[in-house]
Amino acid sequence: MDLYQKIKTLPSSPGVYLYKNAEGEVVYVGKAKNLRARVRNYFVEGASEDAKTGSLLREAADIEFIVVGNEREALALENNLIKQKKPRYNILLRDDKSYPYVKLTAERYPRVYVTRRLRKDGATYYGPYFPANLAYRIVDLIHRSFLVPSCKIDLTRDHPRPCLQYHIQRCLGPCVSGLTTPEIYAESVRDVRLLLEGKPTELAAALRRRMEEAAEQMQFETAARYRDLIVTVQQLHEKQRMDAAEGDDADVISYHYESHRLAVNLFHVRGGKVLDRREFFWEELGALETEEGFQVGEFFSSLLQQLYLDAPYIPRCVCVPVEFEDRDALAELLSEARGTRVQIEVPQRGAKRSLIDLVGNNAKQSYEQRFRVMKPRTEVLKSALQDVFQLPEPPVRIECFDISHIQGAETVASMVVWEEGSMKHSDYRKFIIRTVEGVDDFKSMHEVVTRRYRRLRGGQQAMPSLVLVDGGVGQLHAAAHALEELGLAAQPLAALAKREETLYLFGQEDEPILLERHSPVLLLMQQIRDEAHRFAITFHRKRRQMRDRATELREVPGVGEMTTRRLLQHFGSLRAVKDASYAALTAVVTGRQAEAIREFFRNGEK
Repeated sequence: MDLYQKIKTLPSSPGVYLYKNAEGEVVYVGKAKNLRARVRNYFVEGASEDAKTGSLLREAADIEFIVVGNEREALALENNLIKQKKPRYNILLRDDKSYPYVKLTAERYPRVYVTRRLRKDGATYYGPYFPANLAYRIVDLIHRSFLVPSCKIDLTRDHPRPCLQYHIQRCLGPCVSGLTTPEIYAESVRDVRLLLEGKPTELAAALRRRMEEAAEQMQFETAARYRDLIVTVQQLHEKQRMDAAEGDDADVISYHYESHRLAVNLFHVRGGKVLDRREFFWEELGALETEEGFQVGEFFSSLLQQLYLDAPYIPRCVCVPVEFEDRDALAELLSEARGTRVQIEVPQRGAKRSLIDLVGNNAKQSYEQRFRVMKPRTEVLKSALQDVFQLPEPPVRIECFDISHIQGAETVASMVVWEEGSMKHSDYRKFIIRTVEGVDDFKSMHEVVTRRYRRLRGGQQAMPSLVLVDGGVGQLHAAAHALEELGLAAQPLAALAKREETLYLFGQEDEPILLERHSPVLLLMQQIRDEAHRFAITFHRKRRQMRDRATELREVPGVGEMTTRRLLQHFGSLRAVKDASYAALTAVVTGRQAEAIREFFRNGEK
């Protein structure tokens, strides 16, 4: 049975349909109240040779369908299948920004991290937090007040000495035997749980009780620390209560479409205030571009499904600029997931309509920035970097390392620097690998990172906002091991793998970051990585040339490696050394060496 005959046999029930190509790959997933009417009308009668639906039908070789009980079930199933199959003709939600959570691990000595992904690993996750830096501020508060760390150090074994975080009183030091006890650490973790679970009254009562006990035992410094913690917890609680009283929470979404490209902005409004913004971009709109134009209603239906159906937090109100067919069914589905009523509104007037227009204007600016200007402002780029690399503050300086050799010969390394929006050539550094024999990029990376930051730690210069290494997980772990040995385990570290252009963050290697190819963050990382590679290759070629030119000079009696280097640096080439007079040579070497050089080359030319 051919495709068109199969379409005629579809039932008139609600459900989901899947178009497949000749290889059996799903190329489009759709939903319908009436499967037969939907597929026949949209994909047969409305298709033209120039429309994207025409392209879909030319590629489609088979169709499958799944019948469900109602429209809400069709919405949920369509969303799951799109995320699972990633069909090329569907709108797929790709985003450089995802909001962070605070993760409290399930270990003997639990630690706190800021993370972007929820995993079934036994840990407890709190959030999401926006603006994104709120999660970092909370974790910083936990470090300073409760001394629970975020390090990557192996806590299943004892270490000989604590890292810097212990010495600056931001960690209890569970990595070194005798610095703390499991009971003291567990007490701090209980306090952290109460803070993150939003139980300030219970936490303040526990802290007040400990403060009084410490005062009775005349441990006045400990009592003062508990007193300061009580004040911090109370201030945090008051701020959250005031924000909650000032207004409701809503997400406001609008778009700008032009020349087959689409930019969408989403504003998060919490407590009556716009707290943060997300941007989305599409250059391929799949089956949503037909001969009638861009199907904006269908787009928003698909977008809201992907945004909220699997989200851990759903706002009470979502404002969109256009009506779409299954708005009521989707609102019911989201209300079930949230546990209270969720409204999807299409405001026509008033304050919410003004906010929709504002978001639409911002979407137009985002379109201009991405598709016309292509190079974002430095502050915008730094904010995006902070979000992707989960940095506590916008980055000021990035240092990138690369290793270069040919079959292990003349192995060198380079370090290039990006600072405040541009490459800082004066801070570039070159390294000759001294301790590694043969081909071993991992050991070479370990050596150069160790040498760089051992020297930096002993001086006055601050550590960079981010250390980037050229390579994959192996290079990343080699650099991380070097930093840990130097007591710099908290230093933000990432790697960029060449082939797949995949970003790996240390500590989250099993959750690689795949940015879209036009992402400003990815383009900048590629620029920095390529500059490090160019600088390393240039230095490596120079070393090889000097080695090749030095081979003949090293055969001269009385001329060693240091003398050879001085001669080549002074004269610039082996030919210039051969042609140099005795007087010119004695400006660099001794008279005996000058005579030996001239004699050697005279005999060689006979």
